[in-house]
Amino acid sequence: MASAPKKAPLAAAAEPAPVVETVAAAPEPAVAEPVAAAAPLKDVAKIFEAPLASLTDIQDKVRTVIDKGLSETRANYCKAKSAADEAASAIETSYASAKSGVVEINVKALEALRASADANFDFVKSVFGAKTVSEYVTLHTEFARKQVELLTGQTKELSALAQKVATESAETIKAQVAKTFKIAK
Repeated sequence: MASAPKKAPLAAAAEPAPVVETVAAAPEPAVAEPVAAAAPLKDVAKIFEAPLASLTDIQDKVRTVIDKGLSETRANYCKAKSAADEAASAIETSYASAKSGVVEINVKALEALRASADANFDFVKSVFGAKTVSEYVTLHTEFARKQVELLTGQTKELSALAQKVATESAETIKAQVAKTFKIAK
């Protein structure tokens, strides 16, 4: 008899064999390969070169505009400061002219007051010397006529002087305004 192949003992068959399950793997996401060569870095650098170049251009243009604005502002400030200094000088000159004119007007007014006071004293002296009423009326009429003439002359003289002072005082300011605003005379 031929011998039958040996069977595995039953106990061994009772143990289940390890099951290896094969799970279908999900497709892996595309991961960039590690950059090993310099060539791919250059490609990446090229991607960022264009925006960086345009940013640099924009920064240069903004800087140029700001510098131009600052230089124009400085120039305008210098012009304004110069105009203000000239205006202050013109006002000082005008003030000095007005001051001397007012002093001159005051001198003329004091002379007019002194002349009027002298005329009043002379009239009072002559009134004390009058012997009749008709002589008094004649003296008073003559005194009043002279006072009106004197007052008229003094008023004309003072008004002419005041006009001259006002014109001279305003002339420097008028010239400065014409120069500042480029107004033709």
